[in-house]
Amino acid sequence: MISFISKTPLTTVVFLSLLTLIGCGNPDSKTANSNLENATAAPKANPEKLVVALLPDESNSTVIQNNKGLEIYLEEKLNKDVELFVSTDYSSMIEAASKGRLDLAYFGPLSYVLAKTKSDIEAFAALEKNGETTYKAVVIGNAEAGIDSYEKIEGKTMAYGDQASTSSHLIPKSMLIEKGLKPEENYQEVFVGSHDAVAVAVANGKAEAGGLSKPIYTALVEKGTIDENKVILIEESKPYPQYPWTMRSDLDTQLKLQIKQAFLDLKDDTVLKPFKAEGFKSVEDQDYNIVRDLGKLLDLDFNKVN
Repeated sequence: MISFISKTPLTTVVFLSLLTLIGCGNPDSKTANSNLENATAAPKANPEKLVVALLPDESNSTVIQNNKGLEIYLEEKLNKDVELFVSTDYSSMIEAASKGRLDLAYFGPLSYVLAKTKSDIEAFAALEKNGETTYKAVVIGNAEAGIDSYEKIEGKTMAYGDQASTSSHLIPKSMLIEKGLKPEENYQEVFVGSHDAVAVAVANGKAEAGGLSKPIYTALVEKGTIDENKVILIEESKPYPQYPWTMRSDLDTQLKLQIKQAFLDLKDDTVLKPFKAEGFKSVEDQDYNIVRDLGKLLDLDFNKVN
């Protein structure tokens, strides 16, 4: 059964408080978080071991196992030990980055923008699919309830994933706002933690509507995780920049060049499979200004960070 976490309207203060919270999500990532918490030495410019953080989209063990190929690839290309790390949630990943505990980190667009406000990090590559470094989000409705338009979401429950997620929160929420629908004023919002939980909630009627990443939604339908006859695709968003790989800005200059080139040279399908990508392309911080613009639409000030 899916456990909903109801939220009051997300003000700027509440939203930015995510940056100072350490979550308590996946139980099997507690050890990794504890190890990072105990790290007190100042980050080195050219460390012998690189800590590489991945998004907590699934359980710690699943993400680590799926990305063993990446770990081996980076160790061979960079001639360094690599430790894969998965935080309990987006908030704790942002917090770890702010303390310089992550050498490389794979953020969502929104979590990157948030992390950038309090961390000395830089985006350097984003996944490429079908020749593009962009992706879309979708708004879906429950078929049995007949939720096939924005108008029918009014007065109903809308499911989002993590509060610091771009495609399972920021983008779909902005799509509703553009249609005149505000959370808690025109509909009830709930946060269920992940993209797949959003899709399952809508398919099962636990929520009348929801928002999530289009690639993830498509994959869930193809795998049969959700029955496409139980959901209605209301709308796709416009394209947004893909999830960025980031690195500490204070790493050794030559090491930074080697890291970036390792990602741009990556063509091994087994390593790329977990990312559902064909490869990686260069990106810069300014590519994520469109995400910052979304924050303005939602009255979020990314710069007011304590």
